[in-house]
Formats: sequence, structure tokens, C-alpha cells
Amino acid sequence: MLVYSICYAASYGFARFGWYYLSGGALLAAAGYLYYYDYHKSGNLIHLRGLFSAFWVGGQAMACLKLSYLQSDWNPITWVCFYLALAGFWLTYEFSGQLAKEHYGRRRQRRGFFIRPVYRCMQGLTLVSLGAFLFEVVKLKYVPLLVRGVPHAYSEFHISGVHYFTVSCVLVPSLAVLFFLEGGSGRTYRNVMAVVMALVALIIPLLCVSRFQLIFSVLVACFTFGAYQRRLNPWVLPAIAAALLPFYVILTIARSHDIAYLNGIFEMKNSQLPIFISQPYIYIANNYENFDCLVEALPKHTFGIRMLFPVWALTGLKFLFPQLISYPPYVTKTELTTVTLFYDAYYDFGILGVIVFACALGFVAQLLVRKAEEMKNPIGYLFYSQFGVYMMLSFFTTWFSNPTTWFYLAVTGVMAIYCDMSRG
Repeated sequence: MLVYSICYAASYGFARFGWYYLSGGALLAAAGYLYYYDYHKSGNLIHLRGLFSAFWVGGQAMACLKLSYLQSDWNPITWVCFYLALAGFWLTYEFSGQLAKEHYGRRRQRRGFFIRPVYRCMQGLTLVSLGAFLFEVVKLKYVPLLVRGVPHAYSEFHISGVHYFTVSCVLVPSLAVLFFLEGGSGRTYRNVMAVVMALVALIIPLLCVSRFQLIFSVLVACFTFGAYQRRLNPWVLPAIAAALLPFYVILTIARSHDIAYLNGIFEMKNSQLPIFISQPYIYIANNYENFDCLVEALPKHTFGIRMLFPVWALTGLKFLFPQLISYPPYVTKTELTTVTLFYDAYYDFGILGVIVFACALGFVAQLLVRKAEEMKNPIGYLFYSQFGVYMMLSFFTTWFSNPTTWFYLAVTGVMAIYCDMSRG
């Protein structure tokens, strides 16, 4: 934390003088150091604290470069919140780990006990997801991938309640990974069907024109493999990113988002930057700007209303009491609505909300890392991998104010209970 604090103070000072490249560089160095610290200590490339440190601080470093006209100097409270988010997470993880005597020994693996229940979970989830998707297609009378000239075809492809089951396909590739890591089946037919079900689960996001669901599905599968094996080749994620890039471009075109449209939104200072640089940049950096916009414009806190949105959505209360979801977002531009993990925490409780939420996340992260050492039920690694992706994409959205996140976790919990009851 000392190195991070020094780099953070330097970054703040550079930003005050308008030396934005130095400001971003200082935080980028801090992000690298924090990740290496946890990786060197654990040997785990997907260590949860390391992931959060690298991507939360690294994302802030990109934002500090100020490459877009949408960006401005941050309010001092914004700087305080960003610092406390990392500090609260990091220190809570550290202290709770010391109390629990976290260690990184080699765990025992009991393979083969869960092959059949994992396969059945994969079957059930694939059928439910595919059935929900076909129901939406019949009801709405179109497939987003086949629609032209409608930029928001995906967001409109949504039947309330049903779509949660459609997008649950993102968990199927991870189940396939667990199935084969547990030893697979002695029957070739089941092994082939496991691969087919994973492919079907990846095709659904393509048909929905959902870049995020496709990327999320692949990332969770990779993290599941890494959590189970406790090792992941450092080149795996860059290789996957390269493999996914063509699909990302195709889906961007399918969503009728051409280069002129995107460049008009991003307002990059250097208009000559290629779109494959400016688009990832703005989708990371502007989220921090949206947080600063919130700090500057928020008239009053909402004391839990925003963070309880999953309750309002999953229970249907949002339809009975629309005022529960009537609080406006504060963003730099209406088209750029993604925000950081801590946006709703500040919206509800200000700086205190950011601190408490960061500490809670640090505690859960430490618990998951420790439990991964003694995991018997393989579905437990699916909890770990989902949380890992949320930490990796902490710059992207308010994951735990999203009902879909809790739906995924609930489905994972049901599968874990089923596997415990049916193993053998």
C-alpha cells in the first residue's frame, strides 16, 4: 500500500499541473506493482485481489491520460473515492487473510465424483436458455443479428423475466470446462454433446448481438479452468482476446455502429486514432468520468435505493412502484452509460458507501481465494470465476446492483446444491 499511496499522490500532483501522461503513468506503475505483488506471493494469475488492483487502478490510469474531449479534471472527492476503493478492498483482504491464516499449499483434488451431475446441469441450463431464446424470437418476431440499421436491436430484444434465462447460457461453457476437468465421460456421445452444448451457448450471444455476453462467457470459462487447476498460462488471455476480436468487430457492425457513428460519440482529441484503440479506451476511461460527473452533480444520496435495484427488478416491485427506479444517471454523454463498480455505492451513501462496499468486496474475495484451496464441489470454482470477472471488469459497471449478476449467482448456487446431493 505504501508504493500505491506514493504513486497515487504523484498521479494527483501531476494531474493538478495538467501533466496527464505522467499522471496516468504513475498509476499504471502502481497497477503493475500491485498485481505482481499478489501473483508473486500466490503464483495465481487470477488472484482476486491482484485482478481488482490491476484493472481498477489500471483503468484509472487510462482515464488520467485525458485523450478525449469528454474528460475533464476530477473533483478532489473523486480522487479520494478512487483511492479509498482500492485501499478498503486491499487492506480488508490483507487483514482478513491474516486472521484466517491464508496459505497457498497444494490442495487435494477429488476428481470424477461430480461428472454426472455437472453434465446434467449443463443439459438443463442449455435447454432452458435455448428455449427462452426461441420464445423471445417467436414473441418479438426477429433475431437481432439479422436486423439491419437498428443500433439498439439487442437492447430491445428483451422480454421481462424471460431474458434472464436466455442469457444464463453464459455459464454453460464453464460447466463444460468443469465436466472435462473432472475427467469427462466414458461415453464418447456425452463428450461430444458437452462440446455441442458449449457451442450452442456461445452462438446465442452471437445471435443476440451481445458482445458483452460473448466475452463474459469466454472469460468465466477461462477463469474456471484457472481456478480449478490453480494455473493459467499467461498467454491464454491475450490469445483469447485476439480470437474474439473478429467476433467483436462483426457484432459491432451488426449493431449498426459504424466508425463515423462511434467517433462522433467518443470525441477523441486525436481523431486519427484507429477505432480499435479509441473504442476500448473510451469504454474504460469514460466510466471514471461518469463517476466524477456523479460527484459533481448529485443533489442528494438515495440511501440504498440504487444498490437494491436487483430486489426491485427480480420481485417486480419496480413495476408497482416506478419511483424506486426513477433516479437519473449522471453521465458525460447519454450514449455512454457504463459506470464503475462503485457508482451506486456513492450514489446511495457517498464516501462512506464506497468504503464499506470496498471492504465487503475485499472480505468476500479473501474468502473465495481461501475456499478455493479446499474446494470439493467443482461448482464452487464457478463462483470464484464469476467474482474474478467482476473484479477484472470493475471499471465497467455496478455489477452487484445488476439483477442479472444475482440471477447468475442464484443459478450457480442451485447447481452447487444439486451437485452436492447427486454426486457419485
